[in-house]
Amino acid sequence: MASSTDVHVRICAQEIIKYDLEIKALIQDIRDCPGPQSALVELNAQVKEKFNKLRLRIQVRPQLHIHTDLEQMAKEQDKESDGLAIQTETESQWKQMLSNQTAWRKANLACKLAIDNMEKDELLHGGENHNTRQRKATKENLVETSSNITESLMSISRMMSEQVKQSEDTIGTLATSSRTVQETNEEFKSMTGTIHLGRKLILKYNRRELTDKLLIFLALALFFATVLYILKKRLFPFI
Repeated sequence: MASSTDVHVRICAQEIIKYDLEIKALIQDIRDCPGPQSALVELNAQVKEKFNKLRLRIQVRPQLHIHTDLEQMAKEQDKESDGLAIQTETESQWKQMLSNQTAWRKANLACKLAIDNMEKDELLHGGENHNTRQRKATKENLVETSSNITESLMSISRMMSEQVKQSEDTIGTLATSSRTVQETNEEFKSMTGTIHLGRKLILKYNRRELTDKLLIFLALALFFATVLYILKKRLFPFI
């Protein structure tokens, strides 16, 4: 037998033993399962998965004509004795798997019966306890709801207080802005009065300047007329 094939056989045998032990442990878990049905369904799903993996490593029913790992290895052996040994091991593992399947069915029946009995017992004798638990849960829910409402009211009160404070700050800011606008308006009115007064003074000074120019012109005209009259009398006394 080739060395690599021998290693493959040992690995395959170890995997078969591992799956077998895992299946037995899961079957025991099913026997001890206290419920509910969902837990039993989950355990059964795990058992099915392990059985599927186990079938890939051992010989299946001969009438199906399916060749898997151990059966194929048995045919590939150089020595007839090695092949027969592997075939014997394959048959042994197949019988063990059938035994596990039977134990699995029995464990399921026992677990389902126990769960059914427990549910019937709860229905017959657990009504009062159920009502007590329900009343307790209702009280707890009322207390929790009341606490939540109180907390919500306190939160709303804090928010309203913050809004009032913000409104007061806003009103104060608006009042300050209003006073500033009024002061600016008063200053603007004062500046407007000053500008009007300055304009009047400028107009008055302009009129006074025109009058002064006219008087100066008249004075110069009178001066020149007087000079001409004197010159005439001195130079032309006979005229």
